[in-house]
Parts: sequence; structure tokens; C-alpha cells
Amino acid sequence: MSTTIGVFDSGFGGLTVLRELLPLVPGAHYLYLGDSARLPYGSKSQATIARYAVESARLLTARGAQHLVIACNTASALAMPEIEQAVDVPVTGVITPAVEAAEQRHANAEVLVLATAATVQSHAYRLQCGAHGLRATEKACPLLVPLVEEGWIDHLVTREVLRIYLCEALAACDPEAVLLGCTHYPLIAPVIVSALAELGCTAELIDSAKATAQAVARALPVSVGARGGEASFQCFATDSVEKFERLGSHFLGRAVGKVELVDLGG
Repeated sequence: MSTTIGVFDSGFGGLTVLRELLPLVPGAHYLYLGDSARLPYGSKSQATIARYAVESARLLTARGAQHLVIACNTASALAMPEIEQAVDVPVTGVITPAVEAAEQRHANAEVLVLATAATVQSHAYRLQCGAHGLRATEKACPLLVPLVEEGWIDHLVTREVLRIYLCEALAACDPEAVLLGCTHYPLIAPVIVSALAELGCTAELIDSAKATAQAVARALPVSVGARGGEASFQCFATDSVEKFERLGSHFLGRAVGKVELVDLGG
């Protein structure tokens, strides 16, 4: 019997984490839940975010998830203790794996964290970086998520907005690594690398989606990753399943298939 891994996000950005997991742990079955009815989480209180995240975690474990991946930076920043207390399966967030990956490559270094305003306001990356001996500068990039969701991956507007954000950030720091603190950002990773190079910055890009998938793979029994065959997955959403099916394919890199509507209440 295959291992079932639950992946949760407030929307479909977390599909970039699932995208990394599918080839890395092909012996598993994945359940992906996007709480699209209640996004964005960033505008909610910590108590509300924790309640929403716990409800989603419980739904996934009720459907058989044996390991949970919180592929949401806001929930990882503000609700991990509540999630871990609410379920009896291992839980992996997206913040610690990214910071640990940066530490392994650039110990005691200065790092730049690109993230949404809500994640920056939580200072979760700064705290984790400090605990791992890294000096972090956090930069909120609120326009990048809507640009990515619009499909403007390599658009001139996206490039110019990104250049402005990076110019502001690099005026305050000289990083050895740049952490992608939002699961939407891997879609524009090549554009970020190009913009950094144009600005004379040689910092290494740390993809939190890839780092999280690698952390999950290390946490699973060796037999799970060793199983042959292609991984299987099923997607759930709490609203707008048609939009999820349409946009989700861009994040996952393949068709998401039929998305099942689920109700988590108010």
C-alpha cells in the first residue's frame, strides 16, 4: 500500500511544492487541498489562520494522509504549533527547510527573503534565520502574486516590478543567498535570477518549494521513495474549482485533473 501525503495551501501556489514532490517521491499518493474559499490568509488574524489551517489538516488526515506538508508560508509562519497539536502525523512546513538549505550552503551569511507582506510582517523567516546563524533582510513583494496568477511570468511589467523590489532590497543588504518565501515565486525563478544578475548580485537562489520537497523525502521511510511507478494525486478546493483546474496546471506543470469541491464551513 502506498504512503499518502497531504499537501495544504490557502490556494494553488502550494502546487509548486507538489510539483517538486511528485518525481522526488514517486511511490506516494498525494492529496492536495487549496482552501480557496477563505484566501488570502494574510489578511486574517493569527487565531483565524490557525483555525482554518487546523480544519484543513484534519480533513486531509481524515482522508488518509500519513504525513502533512503545509505548503503555505502564512500558515507555516503562524499556525504550525496548532497544526502539530491537532493531528497525530508528521508535519513539514515550508520555512524551516528553506532556511536550513540556505544555512547548509552559506553558513553565517547574509540572506535576502522575498515574500508576501503577511509573511514579512510575521518575521518568521527572520526568526528562523537567526536561529540558524543567518542574518536576514525581509522584502515584501505584494504585486508578484497577482502578476503570477495573471500568467505574466515573463512579462515586461513583471520584470520591472521585480527590478524595483530588488533594487530597494539590495540597497539595504548584500546577500549570499536569496530565499523564495512564497510558493508562487518558483514560477518566476528564472526572471529573478536574471534580474539579480543585471543588478550585479551573484547570490544563490533558494527555492522553498524544492527545499521543502527534499525535507519531506528525507523524513519518509526509504522504501516509500524507492517504490517504482508514477506518483498519483488528487486535488480538492473549497471554492472556484473551475479556476483551480485552469490555473493549477501552470503551477503543477501538468493538468490537475478533476478538482473535488469540499466544504470546511465558515
